[in-house]
Amino acid sequence: MGCWKTVRDKEWVYPTLILCTYGFFATMKPAEPFLTPYLVGPDKNFTIEQVTNQLFPIWTYSFLALLIPVFLFTDYLKYKPIIIIQGVALVINYVLLLFANGMAAMQYLQFNNGLVSATEVAYYSYIYSVVDAEHYQRVTSYCRSVTLTAYTVGSAMAQLLVSLEAVSYFYLNAISLGTVSVALVTSFALPMPRQSTFFQNSAKSSNETIKSNASNGCLSLRGKTQGSSTNPVFPERKQLALDNSLRTNEGKAFATAILQLWSDFKTCYSSRNLLYWSFWWAIATCGYYQIFNYVQVLWDHVAPSKNSSIYNGGVEAFTTLTGAITSFGVGYIKLDWAVWGELVLGIFSGVSSAAIFIMDNTDNIWVCYAGYMVFKASYMLLITLTTFHIASNLCMERYALMFGVNNCMALILQTILTIIVVDSRGLGLDIVTQFLIYGSLYSLITGIFLLRSLYTFIDYKLKNTRRNLEEDVTIITLDPLTQQTCTNTRL
Repeated sequence: MGCWKTVRDKEWVYPTLILCTYGFFATMKPAEPFLTPYLVGPDKNFTIEQVTNQLFPIWTYSFLALLIPVFLFTDYLKYKPIIIIQGVALVINYVLLLFANGMAAMQYLQFNNGLVSATEVAYYSYIYSVVDAEHYQRVTSYCRSVTLTAYTVGSAMAQLLVSLEAVSYFYLNAISLGTVSVALVTSFALPMPRQSTFFQNSAKSSNETIKSNASNGCLSLRGKTQGSSTNPVFPERKQLALDNSLRTNEGKAFATAILQLWSDFKTCYSSRNLLYWSFWWAIATCGYYQIFNYVQVLWDHVAPSKNSSIYNGGVEAFTTLTGAITSFGVGYIKLDWAVWGELVLGIFSGVSSAAIFIMDNTDNIWVCYAGYMVFKASYMLLITLTTFHIASNLCMERYALMFGVNNCMALILQTILTIIVVDSRGLGLDIVTQFLIYGSLYSLITGIFLLRSLYTFIDYKLKNTRRNLEEDVTIITLDPLTQQTCTNTRL
């Protein structure tokens, strides 16, 4: 028994190691911080307006369109096939960046990049289907920290190579193609999960019941006389009926899982407190996606890459590291988040808004870089706080559902914002005006949550006052023997 327990305890090591290896090479893409300079440079020769208004919006539309189908199929297909699809899509991206030219090819690349983003859910969900619950905290920290490390390493390496003029942007893409190819090969070594979270569990338990009934002769088959126990059952007919029953049952299990998801959705958003926190999540994440996607365009506007040295890679590396440290520090802050959390959301959203306005109104690239660092660190702090607060109030399955819904809402809002503000078929605003709108969005969030925190604080004080009055209330009664008043204090 001791040996078997030791083997069971070590079963989590192999899939975690393979998944972390995949995550490292899939995220370590040195070309990513220099995508905009590459597209507007001599290799692709697009204008900054084409990149901003015709290429980048496609990623938003693709991500939104694919998110929900990918979410459902990820669980139904048990994760590994979706991770492999993500690896294939990453390889296609860098093949296109290296060898394809023209607007149509780059637009398809942006669509494909939306698929890469949508399939990230498989990477972050896979590990929970192959390890025991006692290892969840450890494997989660490994999988998330390795992607932050990989992005930092890739960005720092890119900056070093560019600053030393050792390679061109083209060869950064070639290196990135090599790393994502390693990730694709690694994905095939992942063990296939035995079960999924929503669909396969329901189907499995019901199918086992059907198989058990079939083996005991409890399955009603055509060709067997009703009520008769003496007529023989042909093996091929019995197997055919069993297969049909299993297929029917799997369909019912799928429908049952959808109904359960809907029930959990209503339960999650019936809490007013979680509804406000989810509102912040959706709006702030929408703004974060927009700024992350278009900040390279702003940097190129402030300091054109054709005329000056750029330090996008170094900034991304340092910012990611700062964000990781900030997020890590949330676990050591001792506050009553139910009372003070909304005030923290309001204050740091204001910091983010100020940073965006500074980025938008400066002609100094270093000030612009510094503003981005402050913005991203603030967002990482708040999104970690938000996920922690929501997760502490929900079971794991409902948290996963709320995580998906909040991100989906963020994407819907981002799509609306992109259509109106960015897309050439909408207003097609210049990058300076766009960032003015993003800063105003965070100002709106700041105002809402400062007012909300004031309401929460007043409500908290009133409840405390009422509770104290109830504890100290004096009850005056008439003593029936002496006909005198008797005073009692209820503690």
